[in-house]
Amino acid sequence: MRRVSAIAVVHDTLSEGLTQTVDFDEVFDRVLKLVAEVAAGAGTRAQTRSSGTFGKLPSAYATPLALALTELVTNAVEHGLAGREGTVEIEAKRTSARLTVSVRDSGVGLAEGQVGRGLGTQIVRTLIQGELGGTIDWQTIMGSGTVVTIDIPMRWIDRAKS
Repeated sequence: MRRVSAIAVVHDTLSEGLTQTVDFDEVFDRVLKLVAEVAAGAGTRAQTRSSGTFGKLPSAYATPLALALTELVTNAVEHGLAGREGTVEIEAKRTSARLTVSVRDSGVGLAEGQVGRGLGTQIVRTLIQGELGGTIDWQTIMGSGTVVTIDIPMRWIDRAKS
């Protein structure tokens, strides 16, 4: 139910001003806090922070990226921070060749560095690898949470403009 609510937030936000390009920083700032609130269960309190810049993205790429990030933030809050207080930080680095995004939580981390096999992980892989031609990597930071790194080649994004 929470996953559907979070996806609805992204859809509503992107459909409000769907144009050829989207100011992704503006879109994601609006979505981030809402997603963390929707995902937080009883006893869970998540603070969100973001840094860096995504810049403008073609709407065809903004949607799968927003959905993937929404899923990652949801998982960080629901699983990493379950029943505790913590942070979820999103950092975007954009160059002419790449867009790299990291999602870091201060939660419990993955058991033995094991990446989940659930629906959320499958959704994120499909969106990042299949839709955007990027890569995704999960790492546990011993005793201080999980970092998920997404790397998307800008050549894929540039094609959407043509």
